[in-house]
Amino acid sequence: KIVVTAGGTQEAIDPVRILTNYSSGKQGFALAQAALDAGANVALITGPTYLLPPTGARTISVKSAAEMQEAVLEEIPDADALIMAAAVADFKPKEESLSKIKKTDGQQKIDLVRTRDILKDVAAYKKENKKDLKIIGFAAESDDLKENARTKMQDKNMDMIVANDISDPEAGFGVDNNKVLLMYSDGSIEDLPSMPKYEVAEKVIQHLQSWLTEG
Repeated sequence: KIVVTAGGTQEAIDPVRILTNYSSGKQGFALAQAALDAGANVALITGPTYLLPPTGARTISVKSAAEMQEAVLEEIPDADALIMAAAVADFKPKEESLSKIKKTDGQQKIDLVRTRDILKDVAAYKKENKKDLKIIGFAAESDDLKENARTKMQDKNMDMIVANDISDPEAGFGVDNNKVLLMYSDGSIEDLPSMPKYEVAEKVIQHLQSWLTEG
């Protein structure tokens, strides 16, 4: 069983406004399809997107980071791997207004607080339950790609991180191609050329499949 997260989360400001990001969900959906094609039982946890879920995936639709965290922790107990491809919002409004915030003259201020770190919660679950769960994460960076991705991988005990430079027009949000580095916990790095997101997904799933079938 492989759990895949995809898309961006949405954090409500008031009944008509949200904090979100540019993630289309394309890479996460491609990963879910590639996992299905490899014969896996796939649970796809996705934020709001216009994409049609892959046929055969069990799809769980969420909006907020908190909802995605709850869904991930519910799905991983019987999973073999988690691929965290979603662009989870790092911040949310400290307080959600229950009525529409009216436009007024002058500046308005919205206080933000951090959302829960889903991968840190997963790492804590693995440690507490001695769970053998492969974890693959993503790092979308605009500066110091290798350094930031390596730090994220180490901090969250991942087996692999897929790093892409969002300032590169061939690797940013919403496009059909991606150009990534596959970085592994043993320190090795595979630099992939620009290719369709489905081919990136196939590369990732091939590595995951080899790990899960070792021995």
